[in-house]
Amino acid sequence: MRLGYSPFNAELGYEEAFRLAAELGLDLEVAYDLHEALPLPGPKDLRATGEALGVGFTLHLPFVELNPASLIPSVRKLSQERLLRALEFGEALGARVGVLHTGQVPLRHPLALALAREALEETLSLLASSPFPVALENLALEEADLLRGPEELKALLSRFPGLGFCLDVGHALVELGPKGPLLYWEALRERLLHLHLHDNHGRRDDHLPVGAGSVPWERLAPLLKGFSGTAALEVSGREEGVRGSVRRLQTLLTS
Repeated sequence: MRLGYSPFNAELGYEEAFRLAAELGLDLEVAYDLHEALPLPGPKDLRATGEALGVGFTLHLPFVELNPASLIPSVRKLSQERLLRALEFGEALGARVGVLHTGQVPLRHPLALALAREALEETLSLLASSPFPVALENLALEEADLLRGPEELKALLSRFPGLGFCLDVGHALVELGPKGPLLYWEALRERLLHLHLHDNHGRRDDHLPVGAGSVPWERLAPLLKGFSGTAALEVSGREEGVRGSVRRLQTLLTS
């Protein structure tokens, strides 16, 4: 498993983030939304710094105010345009994988749900020529989230063989309880490309350091040991949150 972390969740600027990543032998998961909103270094500059320090990258594709399943064509078009720009960003960055949320439909009417699924598939069809692998992330944290449970995500991925799966263990815990991460893993392990690792107490998406909540890490450890893809710590707590999570994972993976 190639491990990285999210500076966005850890609330670290790039200077601190690169220093910590180089020290711990981690990659960085870049949040594309921040680069739309703030005057941050461009992807080529980040890549050059990463190459100098031995730090690689994964990319969280846009999700703030983005809805790839929007029922409104103009909103969906804007979401698609942002997504395509993010793919260009990720290619310049040298991203190993990109992670995508699957959208929302606040109107829980059968017609709205059917249209939203069609809209999402229209958007996903744009990823056929992505310059790097893209993994769909399990969400289901709010009533408006379109997809629920591993079977719905599995059915969607069956129609898009070029896409993979990102297991967010914290989201799975909130949605389905302690068995949630294991249920997603079992159902979608053949499509698994990337992991989001963080913790919570099963009520909300707290992004706590590994071991600080109720995620069943001991039960996940044997699966993590055999995983050869990429992973990102999406933990709060700044530098110590990252360091503590790395220590906890190392203990789990070597015991």
